[in-house]
Amino acid sequence: MTISAQPAASLFIDGRPVEGQGAALPVRYPFTGEVIATLHEASTGQVADACRAAKAAQPAWAALSPAERGRVLSRAARIIEARAEELARLETLDTGKPIQETLVADWPSGAAALDFFAGLAPTVTGQMIPLGQDWAYTRREPLGVCAGIGAWNYPSQIACWKAAPALVMGNTMVFKPSEETPLGALKLAEIFIEAGMPPGVFNVVQGRGEVGAALVTYPNVAKVSLTGSVPTGRRVYAAAAEGMRHVTMELGGKSPLIVFEDADLDQAVSAAILANFYSSGQICSNGTRVFLHEDIKEEFLSRLASRVKAVRMGDPLDPTTNHGPIITPAQAGKIRDAIAAGLAAGARLVCGGPGEGAFIPPTVLADASDDMSIATDEIFGPVMTALSFADEDEVIARANATPFGLAAGVFTSDLTRAHRVIARLEAGTCWINAYNLTPVEMPFGGVKMSGLGRENSAAAIEHYSQLKSVYVGMGGVDAPY
Repeated sequence: MTISAQPAASLFIDGRPVEGQGAALPVRYPFTGEVIATLHEASTGQVADACRAAKAAQPAWAALSPAERGRVLSRAARIIEARAEELARLETLDTGKPIQETLVADWPSGAAALDFFAGLAPTVTGQMIPLGQDWAYTRREPLGVCAGIGAWNYPSQIACWKAAPALVMGNTMVFKPSEETPLGALKLAEIFIEAGMPPGVFNVVQGRGEVGAALVTYPNVAKVSLTGSVPTGRRVYAAAAEGMRHVTMELGGKSPLIVFEDADLDQAVSAAILANFYSSGQICSNGTRVFLHEDIKEEFLSRLASRVKAVRMGDPLDPTTNHGPIITPAQAGKIRDAIAAGLAAGARLVCGGPGEGAFIPPTVLADASDDMSIATDEIFGPVMTALSFADEDEVIARANATPFGLAAGVFTSDLTRAHRVIARLEAGTCWINAYNLTPVEMPFGGVKMSGLGRENSAAAIEHYSQLKSVYVGMGGVDAPY
C-alpha cells in the first residue's frame, strides 16, 4: 500500500504555506524506505523572508499581555490533543518510531510544554529595588527573533519545547527541523494559525546545513536554540557568537547509569531498557554506559537478557510493535560499525547484534573497558555498554571521565548515597531510581560538551528573555560642576 504524507508546501512563512525554491528533500518512511513526501529546501532569500516576517510580527505579538499569548498556546495544545491519533501517525511515518510511543511521548509532550508555559507566562514579573529615596525596578523583555534548529529523534516535541517559552515571552521564531524529519513542524505551524496566532510569529524553513547557517547568521536573529550533535553545536555556537547572539545548546552525551549492589534489580533493569532501547536507542540523554557493581553484574545482565526477549520489531504502525527501525540506512550502518568495533576490542555480546535491514535489536555488550570506543563515543542506537566497578569513588571518577555531561542516573536503596553520588556527577540532568523521565516542569540540559542553557521549566524563561534594569531618581541630581 502506497503511503503519502505530502504537506501543502515545504515551508511556512508569514502565516501561509510556501513552496521551497531549493534542492529536493525526499522524506522516507524508515520502515520501508518508501518516499512518503518530497519537500524542497528554502532558498537563501526565503530564509531572509522568514526572518523578516518574524521581525515584522514581533512588536505586535510582544504588545499582547502574557495571558493573551498564553491563551493562543493553550488553544494549540487543545487542538493537538483532539488530533492525537492523526498526529501520532504522522510522527511515526516521519521518524519510524512505534505508534505506541508516538501516541504517548511525542506530541503529548509538546502539548504539555505549550500548556505549562501558557500558565507560567503571566507569573513572570520584575523586581522592585528600594534605594532609600530613589528606587529601581527590573523588566523581563523578549529578545526578538529566535532561530530554532531541531533534531530528527523527537522532531515535534522539540519544536514545541523551543517554541513554547520563546513565543509566550513575546519573541517570534523561525524554526528549521531536521531534513530527515521535516513534517511535524509544518503541522505545528498550521495548528498555531488555527489557534489564533498572528502570521509571522512562527515560521518554518527546511533544509540541510547551508540553510541552518543562513538562518543562524541572519542579522535580525537574536537567539539560536539548537538540539543536535556536538560537532554541529560547535559550528552553530561559533556562528552565533559572531553576532553576540544568545544561545541554547542541547547536544549529545555518553551518560552513565550506575547500579549499586543494593539496588532493586528489576527496577534497574527497567531503567536500563528505557535508557538504552526506547525509541530504538535514538535519544540524546540515554544512559549508554551502565556501571554495574561487581556483586550484581551477572545477575543484572541475566535478567536484562531475559527481558529483551519480549522485544517486538516490525511495522511501526502496528500497535503491538515496541521496537522500530533506525532512522536511515546510513545511521544503521554507523551503529553496526560500533557494534563490530566493540566485539573486535574484546567486548562480550550478551544479546542482540547487528540485525538486518532497517532493524537493530536491543544489543548489550559486556566486559567493556573505559577506553573502548563503545564506552567513549555516542552511538545513538540500541546499544548498551556494561562496565563493572567495585566502589563508589572509583565509579564516580570513571563516570565523570568523559567530555560529555548531559545526563546521569543512580540506582540504590541507600538514598543518602544516592544524593551524595548525584552531587558529584558532572551532568546537567540526573535521575535517582528512574531514568529518561523529562517532565516539562523540570529543567533539561547538559554541562561540559553536552551544551549550555536549559529547556523546559521556569529556567527556560531566562534563556528566551533579557533583563532590563531601570533606576528611578526621586530627588535632585548632584553633579561635580
